[in-house]
Amino acid sequence: MRDPHPVIPVGAPRPEGDGTATDAIALTDVTRSFLLDGRRIDAVAPTTLTIPTGQVAAVVGPSGSGKSTLLRVISGLLAPDTGTVTIGGSPVRGPDERVGMVFQEPRLLPWRTAEDNVAFPLELRGEGRSARLARARELLALVGLTGFESARPSQLSGGMAQRVALARALALDPPVLLLDEPFGALDALTRDRLDAELLGLWERIGTTIVLVTHSIPEAVFLADRVLVLSARPGRIVADIPVELSRPRRWEDLDEAASGRAAVAVRRALEAHGATPGPGVAA
Repeated sequence: MRDPHPVIPVGAPRPEGDGTATDAIALTDVTRSFLLDGRRIDAVAPTTLTIPTGQVAAVVGPSGSGKSTLLRVISGLLAPDTGTVTIGGSPVRGPDERVGMVFQEPRLLPWRTAEDNVAFPLELRGEGRSARLARARELLALVGLTGFESARPSQLSGGMAQRVALARALALDPPVLLLDEPFGALDALTRDRLDAELLGLWERIGTTIVLVTHSIPEAVFLADRVLVLSARPGRIVADIPVELSRPRRWEDLDEAASGRAAVAVRRALEAHGATPGPGVAA
């Protein structure tokens, strides 16, 4: 595998964001709206945010609060109406190779094998077949899918398909990984297992991660901080640090569900009109 981006030692203090090139992600006064039947719908209120290199940040909020829109603006898939987005100090002006993204659905090409799906971004970049397949096999091994290189999406379970999607998002070795409820459609046991595996992956490669989720325990278990959005137009109403030590293991799931950070997230949601339901509080 290529040399990974510098890894911040697990459990080491994270640097405070200051909007400089040391930050993986910086947003300044970013807004985004849409037109619906001739009406303007404000999705994201003015947002200023920095996420230091190597940090895991989770974003929670009520449905329709602009969480997914915010991720797409960071990735360059959507342009902000106002404001700026930078990665490593350089502006984002469109879909950006410095960002890998995983959606709730795997979105794999059904006619391609697992390794060909993972290699697809490298193919688009023009790399030779032998090099891109070697990289794909390395990444499939990284996500625990050695032996399934030739499987097609229809032959994979939901969890396995999401692992392929995650490997594909890492194909270009991006410094930033954006996860839009990647395990939300999976059963609880599979979701917990993949959350633990995601943490293990992060410990190995040190990628900066922004995760959107409706699950408070998942947010607390995975993240260094939890950003709580208000109802639409989404604005950050709370930035809650997670005090769970790293590395985190299965036994930390109970603390993630009921500890101080989880309580603070629930209170922030309730204070801004989002009463947590089963999918949020569970």
